[in-house]
Amino acid sequence: MEAEPISALAALDDPLRRGMYQHIRHARHPVTRDEAAEVVGISRKLAAFHLDKLVAAGLLRTRYEFVGGIRKVGRAPKVYEPSGLEVRVSVPPRRHDVLAEILLDAVLGEDGGETVRDAVLRTAHRHGEALGAAERDQVRPGRLGAERALTLASAVVERHGFEPDRETPTCLRLRNCPFHPLAAKAPELVCGMNQAFLSGLLDGLRAATVEAVLDPRAGECCVELRPAGPRP
Repeated sequence: MEAEPISALAALDDPLRRGMYQHIRHARHPVTRDEAAEVVGISRKLAAFHLDKLVAAGLLRTRYEFVGGIRKVGRAPKVYEPSGLEVRVSVPPRRHDVLAEILLDAVLGEDGGETVRDAVLRTAHRHGEALGAAERDQVRPGRLGAERALTLASAVVERHGFEPDRETPTCLRLRNCPFHPLAAKAPELVCGMNQAFLSGLLDGLRAATVEAVLDPRAGECCVELRPAGPRP
């Protein structure tokens, strides 16, 4: 029996479905019902019900595939993965208010001798630096090595919609661009602003051991945080 139609927003309103959807987004491999059920601590049957709701909402797609490349006797299990379709919902939420504030401040504070782009980058860096300094004053972390700096930066950017994912102890990918889909319309400007904002955040945290570098990947934020290389 097929799941009844449901909107993406309504589908993600349920915490169990939201948890499974977020796990599948991060998994980078097709997820079985058993794996999804284990993630949120429910039965396989109940997981199947919620997963089919996410499929009906257009958030996931399914196919049948043997997991781990091992072919077993019998039918391949049903697996789930992100649909790749643009939907009117964001997990985590977009932060257009931050973008609007940066752009407005850049326009109002533009120096006569700089371009609009330079003003935006300067303002984005200043916003990020203020955010990082406020976090440092609150946490008082002391001297920051690369791993500790990435952990602290991860907590801050998660609150601002970047959806951090620690690929390795010394690499922090940002799976979500909080300014999408505006980034698709002006990628050079928005990606540069993202890098400036995150570089400012690291400066405010006094995290000299880490840098924000441009490393665009489809469907993700264009910036990655990694250990700082030699500086000229």
